[in-house]
Amino acid sequence: MPFDIGDLFGGAGDVFGGLFTGRGGARPGTAAPRRGADLEAEVTLSFSDAVSGATVPLRLASEQPCQVCSGTGGRGGSMPRTCPTCLGTGQTSRNAGGFAFSDPCRECRGRGLVVDDPCPNCSGSGRAMSTRSIQVRLPAGVGDGQRVRLRGKGAPGERGGPAGDLLVLVHVSPHPIFGRRGEALTMTVPVTFAEAALGAEVKVPTLGGAPVTLRLPPGTANGRTFRVRGKGVPGKDGTRGDLLVSVEVAVPQKLSADARVAVERLAEATAGDDPRAGLFDAVPTGPTGPSGPTP
Repeated sequence: MPFDIGDLFGGAGDVFGGLFTGRGGARPGTAAPRRGADLEAEVTLSFSDAVSGATVPLRLASEQPCQVCSGTGGRGGSMPRTCPTCLGTGQTSRNAGGFAFSDPCRECRGRGLVVDDPCPNCSGSGRAMSTRSIQVRLPAGVGDGQRVRLRGKGAPGERGGPAGDLLVLVHVSPHPIFGRRGEALTMTVPVTFAEAALGAEVKVPTLGGAPVTLRLPPGTANGRTFRVRGKGVPGKDGTRGDLLVSVEVAVPQKLSADARVAVERLAEATAGDDPRAGLFDAVPTGPTGPSGPTP
């Protein structure tokens, strides 16, 4: 049976033709809508606002419809005419190796319209730079260095096209007590030797909430971390991370006379307990040279 490659692709030729030549887009004689440009902004949040979310004011500079010509690009608001080169599509085609590719029209610079008497304010583009102030809501749990995309908050589109997006780069100020590890908050709480040795109940703060009581078992080691569930950073699924509390045994810099006597008595009572007993078991104890033990 004869094989026709056209049978393999069926009607796909029309699909590919429209993809590379622009068919299926704007009709000749009409200017296609154009999406507005994406804008970028930076904001610095406090640690607490980054965890809980915040609404912040931003001042943006972007192209807007020219107020002098009402966006037409013509002097005194006169209307432009359809570009005769691209017939209003804003695109022209070029052939390359059997394929047709679309490029922005050089005559109208992709606008699809030609202005015979340009507006002196916008030089016929119909757009001019202006500033505006907006309020944007940044979600709870945003992190330092994260970019938040706010759809439709960018520059306005042209000829009914959609607005672009706003990309907000977030900087978060450090907190004097809390740190962050993903959706977990971290903190270090100092405790006395007696609290660590005998066990104790210690109150610790939470971010934006009431303090919680941490129960230390007797013999709590320095650096041990305790988990307080549900007191961390809100996640995208609505749940909250945990608060990780690390214990740091505080060594007093000065001792009163009574405290010194008590510590000396403790030292005498625990003289048989050597915490460094196994420290040298795996290390040769003979004379050593500059690069290791002497044979």
